[in-house]
Amino acid sequence: MEKVNKLKEQELKFVKMKTLKLGLVLILSVCMIVVMDSCKKCKGEDPSARIINNGTDKASVQIKTSGGFTVNINNVDPGTASPYSSYAPGEITFTITVNDNEYVKTVEMSQCYKYDIAIDSDNNITSTAIDRNK
Repeated sequence: MEKVNKLKEQELKFVKMKTLKLGLVLILSVCMIVVMDSCKKCKGEDPSARIINNGTDKASVQIKTSGGFTVNINNVDPGTASPYSSYAPGEITFTITVNDNEYVKTVEMSQCYKYDIAIDSDNNITSTAIDRNK
C-alpha cells in the first residue's frame, strides 16, 4: 500500500510539474505576442501623403479622396514639399497642375503607410510608399 501511495504521489508531482511548465510556456507566449504587437508604431491609422515638387515651376494639387472629398494644395514651390495630410484608405487621385498643364496620378493608399508623391523636372509623377512600422 505504501508503494502505491508513493507512486501516486510521484505521479501527482509529475502532473503538477508538467502543468506548471505548460503554464509558463503559455504565459511567455502571450507576453511575446503582446510585446511584438506593441512595437508597432502605427495601429490602424489612416494613410497620409505629401507632394514633393522637384520641378522648375510652382505646382498646385487637387486631391480626390476615396470618399469623394476634394482637397486642394496650392502653389507648392519648386524644391519644397507640402506637409503630410491624412486621407481615408483607398484609391486617391492626385491632379497636379504645372503651367496650366494637368498631370494625374492615382494611388491605392493603405493604412499605416505614408506616401511621397513627387513631380520631377520633366513633370513625371512618382509615388513612394513608406511603412510607418519600420
